[in-house]
Amino acid sequence: MTTPEHPPPTPAPVSKDRVYRSPMGMIGGVALLGIALWLGIDALVRGEGRTQWVALAALILIVPLVSAFTLRPAVYANEDRLRVRNPLRVIVLPWGQIAALRSGYSNEVVDKSGTKFQLWAVPVSLRARKKAARRSARSAAQRSAAARGERSGRGGGGMGFGGLGFGAPRGDVDMDGPARAETDKVMDDLRELLEQREKLESSQGEVTVRWAYEVAGPVIAGAVLLAILLATA
Repeated sequence: MTTPEHPPPTPAPVSKDRVYRSPMGMIGGVALLGIALWLGIDALVRGEGRTQWVALAALILIVPLVSAFTLRPAVYANEDRLRVRNPLRVIVLPWGQIAALRSGYSNEVVDKSGTKFQLWAVPVSLRARKKAARRSARSAAQRSAAARGERSGRGGGGMGFGGLGFGAPRGDVDMDGPARAETDKVMDDLRELLEQREKLESSQGEVTVRWAYEVAGPVIAGAVLLAILLATA
């Protein structure tokens, strides 16, 4: 007799990551890399002697360093964990290991051991916060004026400002609550995920930290080569 073969169990579907990056950081990084490559390649082509070696060492140092601090940072969030890709490290935090997500002068995640990790991909913009606060104050004033107009219209037999429509809220009134800066909205999304997932079994595990040797290696090599060239000039 032959025993029936059972098909292997279907692996559980992996939830898709939400990816958060800094658009302005990426734009700035592309611009800086363009300038560095333009100057460096020009020096390699037209330079002579030590100039070419200095240009090469500078490119080996600058290109990975600028990329690490502008293009590399990202935050990946799914139903099981938060993965933070910072310039020189990658931190994986299951939701069950996260104690808090804090926003101050920078956005950071704190694990249950008290270790803090900055979210480089979600930078704080004090200017955006002030702009959002002014927009919220303006919207609140418009809602208050609209409410006074409606009460005036009811009290005056429909002939007050509210009845004539002068107290109606304008199109830029925020009817869904106070205005928020974009990075603060991202932190709100992450806090909501933390609330929903932190106690689930699939969101438990250990915090892991991996150093980005693929970034640190070229940076150190470029810095050492540049230092040697400048010291022996």
